[in-house]
Amino acid sequence: MTTGITGAAGQTGTTHPPRTAARQTVSSLSKVPEVTAWFWLVKVLTTGMGETTSDYLANKLLTPVVAVGLAGVALVVVLGVQLSTKKYVAWIYWLAVVMVSVFGTMAADVLHVGLGVPYAVSTAAFVVALAGVLGLWYLSERTLSIHSVRTRRRELFYWATVMGTFALGTAAGDLTAVTMHLGYFSSGLLFAALIAVPALAHWKLRMNAILAFWFAYIVTRPLGASFADWAGVPTVRGGLGLGTGPVSLALAVVILALVGYLTVSRKDVAAGS
Repeated sequence: MTTGITGAAGQTGTTHPPRTAARQTVSSLSKVPEVTAWFWLVKVLTTGMGETTSDYLANKLLTPVVAVGLAGVALVVVLGVQLSTKKYVAWIYWLAVVMVSVFGTMAADVLHVGLGVPYAVSTAAFVVALAGVLGLWYLSERTLSIHSVRTRRRELFYWATVMGTFALGTAAGDLTAVTMHLGYFSSGLLFAALIAVPALAHWKLRMNAILAFWFAYIVTRPLGASFADWAGVPTVRGGLGLGTGPVSLALAVVILALVGYLTVSRKDVAAGS
């Protein structure tokens, strides 16, 4: 059993019991991947892709209203496919994550750009909303472990939580980069340092594994999005000026390669499943 957040999200205590046949059976029924370094790598890449793809669709290719509508329909379709599967399938799961990333970004941007809600207010609102979803999940199921996601109700709670983390992370990233004037690159460095907090706290201070997981999961959103924005936005906005379209395409290629590798190698599937 590895230390840190990797491989620990399914535990509820601070000890590291040996993997038993029963625990393998539970993991094999889960609709989500094993939490490994591969999980975190693909997760961060999907957050970056969601950010730049959202900006490209809404600002370059389509109108914001059409982009939000199409992204919403695509999200519903992909989540329907994900919910209909009987077990974890890498390409379906990660496609759902990408669509949540794209739509979650648009939802957060609509509040600020379309309705004029300050990033500080939307960030606080998303914190409350996410806390509400997690609270309802725990009251209903008595666990927030992602490796307990093996019933329809738990899976619905899981994806509602994922959507909340993406919206919150988007607003938080824009809050630091724009409102606090840190810029995208400095914001990326800030969240890179922040994501180490739950890993170290779990490893050294025995922080609850599930709390550490969701802490890190939220931070991956502004982490990936900040660096993707930095690469894509014009130089006058503090970026490299590569363009949101090319950055989105490059990230998509890398994600496809990684998900293809995971599909073949099954590196993100529990042993014995």
